[in-house]
Amino acid sequence: MKQIRTYFEKSVTMSDQDWELFSSKLERHKFSRKQHLITAGKTENYLAFIEKGSVRFYIPGEEDDFTFSFSFAGEFVSAYDSFLTRKPCSYHIQALEESVLWRISYQDLNTVYEKTAIGNKIGRLASEGLYLDNFKREISLLTQTAEERYLALFSEQPDILKYIPLKYIASYIGITPQALSRIRRRIS
Repeated sequence: MKQIRTYFEKSVTMSDQDWELFSSKLERHKFSRKQHLITAGKTENYLAFIEKGSVRFYIPGEEDDFTFSFSFAGEFVSAYDSFLTRKPCSYHIQALEESVLWRISYQDLNTVYEKTAIGNKIGRLASEGLYLDNFKREISLLTQTAEERYLALFSEQPDILKYIPLKYIASYIGITPQALSRIRRRIS
């Protein structure tokens, strides 16, 4: 839980009283490898901080899934569009390894917004982080080659190959597993 306070205090100072209320609303939840945090058709009720582990966002396909995002330890995760609109999401979020998340419900987050001086700021920081991750992903798809996207992902998460199957990485960077194998051979 200390990681969450550290994350927020990079940008804002939280009083002990505000932290106490916020942290009292958090619940620790463990997800096993391949367990879903949420599936398509369900409404997201949590905004979560990943203490340990990693997750993928994907749309299931008839032959292959389309992995469109990853989140790692030290980041927030949520089907945030569903969380905000209170409508069902259209994708799945799945743990890629044993993961530990600290979650706050939609209702409890709104209580924090209403009852603390810092609530709106920490909510904004979490949502801005999620937005910036998505924006960065969109820009990379438009401006970088598949090889550049692979190298960028690998430089940001050097241990990624230890716990994420290559087929998910290939899908994420927008190529087939065979094309990823060629890129990996070329750069090694």
